[in-house]
Amino acid sequence: MENNYSIFKKFPTLEQANELKSLLEKNGIETIIADNLPSVDVTFSGNTLQNEFEIRIKQSEFEKAEEILEKNAEELIDQIDKDYYLFEFSNEELYEILLKSDEWNPFDYSLAQKILKQRGKSIDKELLNSLKIERLKDLAKPEENQKPWIIAGYIFSFIGGFLGLIIGYFLWTSKKTLPNGQKVYSYSKRDRKHGKYIFYIGLIIVPITILLKVIGQL
Repeated sequence: MENNYSIFKKFPTLEQANELKSLLEKNGIETIIADNLPSVDVTFSGNTLQNEFEIRIKQSEFEKAEEILEKNAEELIDQIDKDYYLFEFSNEELYEILLKSDEWNPFDYSLAQKILKQRGKSIDKELLNSLKIERLKDLAKPEENQKPWIIAGYIFSFIGGFLGLIIGYFLWTSKKTLPNGQKVYSYSKRDRKHGKYIFYIGLIIVPITILLKVIGQL
């Protein structure tokens, strides 16, 4: 069942994860908490090796979950003090929050909209949707500059090292989860092709290397 669920949000503590789980389930969204580092989402350039608590839901319910969070945030906005740091942001900085909503919490996202409206800026659903689409396009782009890993992968595979197999496998299969729950390959088609070659070279060379070592000890 968990294979049908995608990462919705990540938290450093179980308490924070449980708060969101409670809110979503209260609104009819089935939720799973996972305490792990997902192997399919790891990237050579971005992995911090820091354990996190993941909230996972069905991809088809991502939009509904976002709406729940935004509504919950809007209910808290009227309680915020006027010395909250977002009130000091420029219009450009507030638009940056709207563009990169996945990097901000729902409260700041909703508050940025309200502040811009108070300053006479036009913020409608069409604009917000277009910003989200542009953000998804940007995040879906493959990770760049994998040449050092490709070279290292070939070297380790040809010398019979298991590290070559690992590098090849991740270049070939690694995926990342977008804010809408969609999973896309982390690397370009060209880099994934190299990863596939590296993996299969290692798959052939490693057993031969092990066999030669065994024979050499006889």
